[in-house]
Amino acid sequence: MARLNVNPTRMELLNLKTRTKSAKRGHKLLKDKQDGLMKTFMEIVKEAKSLRKEVEEKLSKAFKNFMQASSMMTPEVLESALLYPSAKVELEVKTKNVMSVYIPYFNLKQEGDILNYGYLQTSGELDISLSAFQELFPSLIKLAEIEKQAERLAAELETTRRRVNALEHKLIPDLEDTLKFITMKLDEAERATKVGTMRVKAMIEAAEAAEAAEAAAAV
Repeated sequence: MARLNVNPTRMELLNLKTRTKSAKRGHKLLKDKQDGLMKTFMEIVKEAKSLRKEVEEKLSKAFKNFMQASSMMTPEVLESALLYPSAKVELEVKTKNVMSVYIPYFNLKQEGDILNYGYLQTSGELDISLSAFQELFPSLIKLAEIEKQAERLAAELETTRRRVNALEHKLIPDLEDTLKFITMKLDEAERATKVGTMRVKAMIEAAEAAEAAEAAAAV
């Protein structure tokens, strides 16, 4: 903590009181924002963890079937089957403001069927794996959406945490120390002024008493 480099005047004291009040109000607002961000972040992380586990399990099964299909078919037949897919996807991205953080929302549209090849030379495992991939694709997009949301919330949460700490441990203590210093200096100046005034008053009273004594002696 360190005092601010300001002059110990009453005007500066009033300015610092206003700044301190604003800093404390800002600290409370940021603290509330931090708590809200943390709550939302933890909910998203929990959802992402659950969805990722589900996606990884389904992906593992789909890849297993695809590897079995690959081992049962020649590379030429496999390439020919996958060369001209009829399935189409369209991804729309929107953003929503959550506590000053713009987080993305993905809207996936799928058309057509990925199974557009002849079944004579292909294996059933290929059909199963490709159908699984097609069904799993929306979950992958959802997982990407959630993890991107968590990433942006985490960045904002870190920024907010730094601001809260800067206010709580640096700016507000410095302002309060400076307020105490200026108040002490002003009190000292006021006491010095009172002492000086009392001395001047005593000197005037002494002078008046001396003049009265001289006048009485002359009479």
